[in-house]
Amino acid sequence: MTTDAPSSSCGSFSTTQWTRVLAARTESPAARAALSELCASYYAPVHAYIARSTHDLGDARDLTHSFFERLLSGSMLAGVQPDHGRFRSYLLGAVKHFLADTRDRHQAAKRGTQHEHVPVSHGTDTQSGCDPPDPLGLPPDAWFDRQWALTVVSRALDSLAAEHAAAGRANQFAALTPWLTGDRPELSQAGTAAHLGLSEGALKVALHRLRRRFREQVKHEIALTLSHPGDAEDELRSLLRAL
Repeated sequence: MTTDAPSSSCGSFSTTQWTRVLAARTESPAARAALSELCASYYAPVHAYIARSTHDLGDARDLTHSFFERLLSGSMLAGVQPDHGRFRSYLLGAVKHFLADTRDRHQAAKRGTQHEHVPVSHGTDTQSGCDPPDPLGLPPDAWFDRQWALTVVSRALDSLAAEHAAAGRANQFAALTPWLTGDRPELSQAGTAAHLGLSEGALKVALHRLRRRFREQVKHEIALTLSHPGDAEDELRSLLRAL
């Protein structure tokens, strides 16, 4: 994936979710809906950050739910400046503040009682007591950025899948997707072309078009979380570095 100039499909920043949120501070139904959609879309990076950076505050899923409940209440947005450019940066700062506040309250509660506090295990009947190890050994902030980037890519792929399904080309999209994600490096274009009933030349053209649409859709997903057009290229480069 290259850093081409943003396409016209994502050139309008006046109606992005994050811009609407900042403009109205969740006072309007449209702003609340926009914030809710952003939170639902980027739940995974927040949960990943909390799971990776806290092991003394309780279950990461419960903490994540509590964070988003507080965020969606609107109180955490009161001090955000209208020119705050990136939802990604705001969200990471907000979750850090939430965790620091939660830790302070836990410590105050411990000081206010003489009972011994025993840490509660993260394990449940369906979940082990420890998080899976990170093979990359990334610190929490970098892990958050990586999960954010993966979420952007996943949303772009989901949009393309729906687009191709609507056009009756779901099988073609499924066959070509490995060249976008790198999941199946052993695949041959000749074999895939034969499977789809295409010539190798036609397959190369289809793949070129799909890669272009993929770049456009990734940029569109990025644009939804920005308020300044000038941030788009830098945000895309950050995403590529995180991956």
